[in-house]
Amino acid sequence: MGLFTKDIKTMNDLFVHQLQDIYYAEKQLIKALPKMAEKATDATLKKGFMTHLEETRVHVERLEQVFKMHNAEIKAVTCPAIDGIIKEADETAGEVADKSVLDAALINAAQAAEHYEIVRYGSLVAWAKQLGRADCAAVLQKTLDEEHATDAKLNKLAESKINLRAAS
Repeated sequence: MGLFTKDIKTMNDLFVHQLQDIYYAEKQLIKALPKMAEKATDATLKKGFMTHLEETRVHVERLEQVFKMHNAEIKAVTCPAIDGIIKEADETAGEVADKSVLDAALINAAQAAEHYEIVRYGSLVAWAKQLGRADCAAVLQKTLDEEHATDAKLNKLAESKINLRAAS
């Protein structure tokens, strides 16, 4: 079921579809984050990726909780956006010879994923509220807050040392 198909007729259909989309995205990130950590040369960045891996596992559990709360089947639908972000990150990482520049590229890729997640979770929180599901919105808000925090940490790390090292 694509985003703009006849299968999505109601706000509830859209809400469930986006749950399935972000569920797929989070599961793909569980596979990608260890690879990103392995490629990173900066110790803080490596640790940050592994910390976010553990958070991402919790995000998957929360999504499963929301599916159950909403009486929807726990199911993923392919998310071409996250697949593209991960593919681009892999390709870029393979093209960067300078390890300090590689760390900057990895942060950029991670932030692209974070921003995608922030958009999806933001919409899901708003839609859950519109559907009268404050309970679902509260669970999703926890993840949205963590995604914002991870983005801020990545930004601080990039601006405080990674980008400076890459530019020198």
